[in-house]
Amino acid sequence: MRAEMLSIGTELLLGQIVDTNASYIAQRLAEAGIPLYFKDTVGDNPARLAQTLRLALSRADLLICTGGMGPTEDDITSAGVAEAFGVPLELREEAKATLEAFFLARGRPMTPNQFKQAMYPVGATLIPNPTGTAQGFILERDGKTAIVLPGPPNEVYPMWRETVAEYLRTRSGMTIVSRTLRFCGIGEGALEEELKAIIHAQDNPTVAPYAKLAEVHIRVTARAADEAEAWRLIDPVVARIRERAGQYLYGVDEETLEEVVGRLLRARGLTLAVAESCTGGLLGGRLTNIPGSSDYFLGGIISYSNAVKEAVLGVPAATLAAHGAVSAETAGAMAEGARRVTGADIGVSVTGVAGPGGGTAEKPVGLAYLGLAVADRPTQAVRLTFWGDRPTIRARCVQEALVRLRTLLLEPTHE
Repeated sequence: MRAEMLSIGTELLLGQIVDTNASYIAQRLAEAGIPLYFKDTVGDNPARLAQTLRLALSRADLLICTGGMGPTEDDITSAGVAEAFGVPLELREEAKATLEAFFLARGRPMTPNQFKQAMYPVGATLIPNPTGTAQGFILERDGKTAIVLPGPPNEVYPMWRETVAEYLRTRSGMTIVSRTLRFCGIGEGALEEELKAIIHAQDNPTVAPYAKLAEVHIRVTARAADEAEAWRLIDPVVARIRERAGQYLYGVDEETLEEVVGRLLRARGLTLAVAESCTGGLLGGRLTNIPGSSDYFLGGIISYSNAVKEAVLGVPAATLAAHGAVSAETAGAMAEGARRVTGADIGVSVTGVAGPGGGTAEKPVGLAYLGLAVADRPTQAVRLTFWGDRPTIRARCVQEALVRLRTLLLEPTHE
């Protein structure tokens, strides 16, 4: 069974709404073992919708449509799908009764155009909508199937869970599962080179690298008759990847870098504090995203101005005058100040030029320093150069700080 997805709505093409349905449905199709080959978006135009539906049905057995199921004139999905399947629309009395009960329960008048939501292709099986007015439908004809759902995600998700998932389970003899391996401290090209033989040797499972912000993900995906067999195919491939590049592997599936850092801090009984300048609290925010982070994270100082660096963190005025706020010397003093102010075992600092202005030939936009202060060890200050716009540079600073923290916590002296 080959699937295609069609998102319908001019607002999607204009970028006014993010199509979160597409991501959700793609994941659910994978869980059902149904390969998704194409995803399309079309506006509220009957001719273009008809053209897109014809193309989709020419190359897919299963078509999933979302959007365009409301009462207004630009809601054309039901009529378009009916035409593509060569059947007329009909008024479904059970859908009409559901609509009337919906409005009556809310004490709202039901306008005549609402009855459009009770018109469905002849032969369609309705999909109940527990949170909205437009029911979906499943239409089967000549070996093709269309599953049509409204657009709002808060309606799509329960409709999928309560009706569509079971329908697909009865028709798919396969399941697809994936394991995502998360790597840091190595670039996409270098990691792919390390794993080239494994990637090229695989057919089922497949192995694919994905570049993320300052990290790389490897997705291993298997297709089998059942979930247990799929995992049996995946496990040995994951083991080979660990053998080749395990030193860079920090997490699996949904594990985040801040979660891993927090777990290492807790396991070693260490506490942490941060001092931030250009990142403005983003590092502390990542660390405190994790429930229970108060076990190891003591606090942070956003020392955006030199005055705060000096008065709160104790960065010497002479250091700031001689080297500037963006320097190894200042980063080191900031990290030491974070430790001293909070009493933490480890202090981490970030200072840099995030842009778009403020850069010079000597200290360009993207230049940053990370400071690491640990009891009974020399303070470190690392010079780094990032690229991108302001949000990207700031995010890269935070990610690199977490990478360096993980490396520090894995050193034998902190076992």
